[in-house]
Amino acid sequence: MGRHRPDPHHFTAHRHARWRAAGGGGLTVAEGKSLFRRLVGGGASEPAAAEVPETLDNTPTERSSWFQRLRSGLARSSNALSDNITSIFTKRKLDAAALEDFEDMLIKADLGVDTAMAIAEKLGEGRFNKEVTDDEVKAVLAESIAETLGPVAAPLAVDPAHKPHVILVVGVNGTGKTTTIGKLSAKLRADGKSVMLAAGDTFRAAAIEQLKIWGERTGAEVIARDTGADAAGLAFDALEAARTSGADVLLVDTAGRLQNKGELMAELEKIVRVIKKIDPTAPQTVLLTLDATTGQNALNQVEIFGKHAGVTGLVMTKLDGTARGGILVAIAAKHSLPIHYIGVGEGIDDLEPFAADDFARALAGL
Repeated sequence: MGRHRPDPHHFTAHRHARWRAAGGGGLTVAEGKSLFRRLVGGGASEPAAAEVPETLDNTPTERSSWFQRLRSGLARSSNALSDNITSIFTKRKLDAAALEDFEDMLIKADLGVDTAMAIAEKLGEGRFNKEVTDDEVKAVLAESIAETLGPVAAPLAVDPAHKPHVILVVGVNGTGKTTTIGKLSAKLRADGKSVMLAAGDTFRAAAIEQLKIWGERTGAEVIARDTGADAAGLAFDALEAARTSGADVLLVDTAGRLQNKGELMAELEKIVRVIKKIDPTAPQTVLLTLDATTGQNALNQVEIFGKHAGVTGLVMTKLDGTARGGILVAIAAKHSLPIHYIGVGEGIDDLEPFAADDFARALAGL
């Protein structure tokens, strides 16, 4: 008797510290392997050229079909959340301990401390010391996630005032930059835009060949140089060529780089400076590709790449290969950067414009 809904700020300093410690802060295994490959000059951390789809079906996909693929892609994340919700609330009233367990569960699912606290507080409103159903909890979860993601869900807009509109694609090794560029090229060509591709990942011969194949299949001219060529010089030449040809969009690939390697980030800054020598307003868009499987480390990537490259928007890939899809919510809450696309597979139709409500429902298992 007399107990009230707990203060949402009941997390103590040591619980915050425990969460930060659980988030890593060091390199992921994948990033460590990628660094080794870069140092020894071997292996490609992104798909080889042979993995470019043989056919590019640009037929518009029905929304329901995309939502089914999204649900399927987020199944590992949503199933983990559903199982934990059932475990916490079955035959149990929504008391202070249950709310705390719920918060812990959301934090472990990578939604972030502040978001977890806000969702738990919302769930407790009018329901404290009452029994709740799984569907009721999921509905609150989906609504809260949609409220966080709604403001950052934004289509990638090509500004016709800039010809070409330069899109620089950056990210760590293995996040799918080259594949994302190929898929974006297909979508832009389907919209009637002329596209040029710059093979700026001069470290990997496979990336150059992969981009050439995408160019052939999407009808986009590719500017490329030999492996090991200066990436900034290539970007300069590509922008000049795009201006001369009157291309609507120039998509610039870049080599994968670990966000804690100063010399590689300096090289990225050089690429941006060189592009601005031709067009001070370029690049008009800087897309950061994020691999959902890296979890909390993605937050650090957004911060560092934003500092060195001026990131303007995000693409989240590999959501189908992880139970950590909640990290997109934490990123939105902390950085408020537009999320343009998400990827839930390797197919051409598996990279789609980000829709907050669809993502929230799929992640919550509704």
